[in-house]
Amino acid sequence: MKFKGSDQYVATPDLMLAVNAAITLKRPLLVKGEPGTGKTMLAEEVAQALGMPLLQWHVKSTTKAQQGLYEYDAVSRLRDSQLADTDSAARVRDIRNYIVRGVLWQAFAAEEPVVLLIDEIDKADIEFPNDLLRELDRMEFHVYETRETVRAVHRPLVFITSNNEKELPDAFLRRCFFHYIKFPDADTMRAIVDVHFPGLKKELLAAAMKTFYDVRGLPGLKKKPSTSELIDWLKLLVAEEIPTEALQSGDDKVAIPPLVGALLKNEQDTTLFEKLVFMQRHNR
Repeated sequence: MKFKGSDQYVATPDLMLAVNAAITLKRPLLVKGEPGTGKTMLAEEVAQALGMPLLQWHVKSTTKAQQGLYEYDAVSRLRDSQLADTDSAARVRDIRNYIVRGVLWQAFAAEEPVVLLIDEIDKADIEFPNDLLRELDRMEFHVYETRETVRAVHRPLVFITSNNEKELPDAFLRRCFFHYIKFPDADTMRAIVDVHFPGLKKELLAAAMKTFYDVRGLPGLKKKPSTSELIDWLKLLVAEEIPTEALQSGDDKVAIPPLVGALLKNEQDTTLFEKLVFMQRHNR
């Protein structure tokens, strides 16, 4: 079982090597990179390319590791115990009726190997990764309410993404294979754009790419535009039939592109960019 890329996802050779290394080592693949570089999409495309089901756990700041295993719904059990009918009484006697399986339990219990995505793990509390160490390492966990141990039928292929919002514990990192998705160079970016816009005019693509990298290269940006934002911007340029000339300044100066709101997402960056354009225009 090897990942060789897909028609819908441009995977660089080092990224494919990382995926296959994680498969060989049977370890989670920890993927870091700028937001919008395709970390989440990687798990989706690997699952599709390998013909495996995909389970996703999108982590929030309030997410606890226990929720990935199971949750005991004590409130529902209390409510059912207050009902007088026979069905409710029978249901209350079996605590298993109130155990809600989490995504990890679903992955462990699956009858065939699955791809498990734990998305944006760095959003949660710092103890979250440590709380999953044993489960991800041994592929089992204990359900205290029912006194049973759940063991993985098949080891899932685990993808863990991080936007580097906080450092992850060393003990957790030791159990992962790590890969950092670098921001695409111009050639890789053209290949990515070609997947989404196979018929895009070369002149428009060249002008859009120059503008995009000019904006990204602006020093002091709070948030640099990402690959996904370039795709959104190109979609708007095509939909609005923006001519190539509108993206070109006629010289080597940076110009304010049309629909710049697809690239710059806060007022500080927009103001900074406008100041740069103003200064260049008045320093010729």
